[in-house]
Amino acid sequence: MQTSLTETLRATTDGRNAEAILRSCVHCGFCNATCPTYQLLGDELDGPRGRIYLIKQVLEGAPATTSTRLHLDRCLTCRACETTCPSGVRYGELLDIGRAHIERQKRRSLPDSTVRWLLRRVLPYTARFALLLRIGQALRPLLPPWLRASVPAQRSAPDWPVSTHQRRVLLLDGCVQPVLAPDINAAAARVLDRLGINAVRVPQAGCCGALSHHLNAGAEAHAHMRNQIDALWPPIEAGCEAIISTASGCGVHIKEYGRLLRDDPDYADKAARVAALCRDISELLAGEDLSRLKPAPHVPKRIVFQSPCTLQHGQRLNGTVEKLLQGLGFELLPVADAHLCCGSAGTYSILQR
Repeated sequence: MQTSLTETLRATTDGRNAEAILRSCVHCGFCNATCPTYQLLGDELDGPRGRIYLIKQVLEGAPATTSTRLHLDRCLTCRACETTCPSGVRYGELLDIGRAHIERQKRRSLPDSTVRWLLRRVLPYTARFALLLRIGQALRPLLPPWLRASVPAQRSAPDWPVSTHQRRVLLLDGCVQPVLAPDINAAAARVLDRLGINAVRVPQAGCCGALSHHLNAGAEAHAHMRNQIDALWPPIEAGCEAIISTASGCGVHIKEYGRLLRDDPDYADKAARVAALCRDISELLAGEDLSRLKPAPHVPKRIVFQSPCTLQHGQRLNGTVEKLLQGLGFELLPVADAHLCCGSAGTYSILQR
């Protein structure tokens, strides 16, 4: 694809990367075949190829419009297009650049900005989110049925195993998951304990920065990333062998720390090391002897598993969990359109209704 980006933009890292990505696109349109929004809406501008053209126009100096931003906002960032693309177009990175450029150029409406600001002020902070959720849970019986269904019942956090194994990994708490599903990491810690691995918690690590990043709050996202690196650095230097995430959305973001902080003179090297150490828990388990993990007799053996977008497209680990489950004796039932996004996509399910 030929480009004529503005001279000012081409002098920046983002501009040079955007130009390289745009030039790698050959307009084939294979991406649209696996794009959920294009499949649903049938609009070229709601598919990757159309969005690439929109981004190209803005980066070449065309004014950003409300319509331009709407089509980019509708993107789930599932990155199925990257898996499909025969030319290796780094669509996710280009979308980040385009969204940030438009955000600086055209202001959002007050209601839209307010909702996004509230999401950024609540969800990345576990204590704040927990307080609001507890209030919602207390009022749940009084809520109308359509809203009651959106408020999950309270779940207690199981105890973690007390381990003294020589092998240690950092198991990230995250921000929302400890409140909504505290049993996930506790179960992961028990599995790792049976494999002879200590799961070390780092509560002060907080949010990985993904939420702010996807809401185009770049400086705020970088602050979260630096805080996470600072919190993880002492145990990394003490010899923890990996950083484990049980939330694939966090995992794919942390694996991109090196790219996202490459221009930060104080954090670039540390960010690259953190990214290199980050593993989805399935990656770690795939390299272990799982003969000590036997499902209890009462556990159903015929199950359905759909790999999330951030695992199969973002981290390119499609099939990893499936092989682990099959190796443990589970029969996986087929899932229709398993490559398509479920539509959650973090805050997307709140902002795009």
